[in-house]
Amino acid sequence: MGKTQSSLLGTENINKLLISQSVPASIGILVMSVYMIVDTIFVGHWVGSLAIAAITVVLPITFLISSVGMAIGVGGGSMISRALGAGNLEKAKSTYGNQVTMVVALVLLAVIPGYMFDDQILHLFGAQGDILQPSKEYYHIILLGVPFLAPAMMANNVIRAQGFPKVAMNIMLVPALINLVLDPLFIYVLDGGLAGAAWATSLSYLFSFLYAVKFLSSSKSELNINLSHLRLQKKTVKEITSLGMVTLARQGAVSILSIVLNHSLFKYGGEIYISVYGIISRILMFVLFPVIGLAQGMLPIAGFNYGAKDFQRVREVVKKAIIYATILAVLIFILILFGRDIMVHIFTTDSELLAITPPAIFIVFLVTPFIPIQLIGAAYFQAIGKVKPALILTLTRQGLFLIPLVYILPNYFGIDGIWMAFPIADTLSAAITLFALLRELKGLKYA
Repeated sequence: MGKTQSSLLGTENINKLLISQSVPASIGILVMSVYMIVDTIFVGHWVGSLAIAAITVVLPITFLISSVGMAIGVGGGSMISRALGAGNLEKAKSTYGNQVTMVVALVLLAVIPGYMFDDQILHLFGAQGDILQPSKEYYHIILLGVPFLAPAMMANNVIRAQGFPKVAMNIMLVPALINLVLDPLFIYVLDGGLAGAAWATSLSYLFSFLYAVKFLSSSKSELNINLSHLRLQKKTVKEITSLGMVTLARQGAVSILSIVLNHSLFKYGGEIYISVYGIISRILMFVLFPVIGLAQGMLPIAGFNYGAKDFQRVREVVKKAIIYATILAVLIFILILFGRDIMVHIFTTDSELLAITPPAIFIVFLVTPFIPIQLIGAAYFQAIGKVKPALILTLTRQGLFLIPLVYILPNYFGIDGIWMAFPIADTLSAAITLFALLRELKGLKYA
């Protein structure tokens, strides 16, 4: 294979590669997080605390559907990275073509029932009491944007697998910037309220999709496909699905966690505590952006070099990613420790929320420095195509520990038991992931 953008993944200095891959990914996640935070700030100040609760209920539903695109993107992206590393361009193109067909079919199959069974779905995810009507209003509009969000999320991973992290970043920047402009216009200037926020978000998803399509159709992309590549191949679909199931299972676990959390929070504290978690989840998304960015930046490097059988580089990138991410996580914890009161004031002026949210934030973020081990460890197994350990490690935090603990601990500690479940789950899942990762890396032989 001639010298291409992707070939640099096997030759560049690891530190330089991690920076070039992780910084754009981190910026993309940061901006996405900022616009979701600003969205919450706008509705929190201009609509009210119930609007925060409504968004908290709806987002896990729409992201569960759109995560089909992310799952197909990550599964196919792993295959594309390894195929390019092995010099097999045709396999990379065929994989991408199959991804396109799969994401279009599956997202449409998910969105249609989403409208047909809206009441049942919203009730399931915790839309109770006064939260139901604003949740329904927001949900119906947001669901219109999901068919554009899902393929954009798929394309993000395909573009990153080719070695274009800045373009992948832009797929996340475009909707964020558009939403930041449209939110105040639709919510405040045009007096659209919660519906205005939903329309701003849905339109931003459309522009993200259009940007991705433009790049993947250009001469810069190595994956210029034709109609024959769109024909589904059983072996390719099976591998994309098996690898993608890790991501889908992760988001599925997050959605199940949202169901359990919303019902438990409503039971032990009422609507106000769903709003508390809405603020916590936005802060969680925001402050962990550099750690998640490092995990995403590591994926194509580890996958490419594993495909090229350069195992020394594989070990090096995993080790350095964990070290750098842990340093960042410690700094994040210090920021949370001293800045949590200020953070809550940004979201709301509600006196009750201002009083009860900061102590909850402290408990939830108590073991933040352990989080990188679990994120990067699970991502590594996915990058090298080892489905079973990737799936198991992905599900340990939410499925094995957090969801059961959210059920159990409130019986003994009340509402604080819900918050305590987070650091306990983070500690246990990090320990299991570290054991599995060290065992796997020890077994790698140098090329």
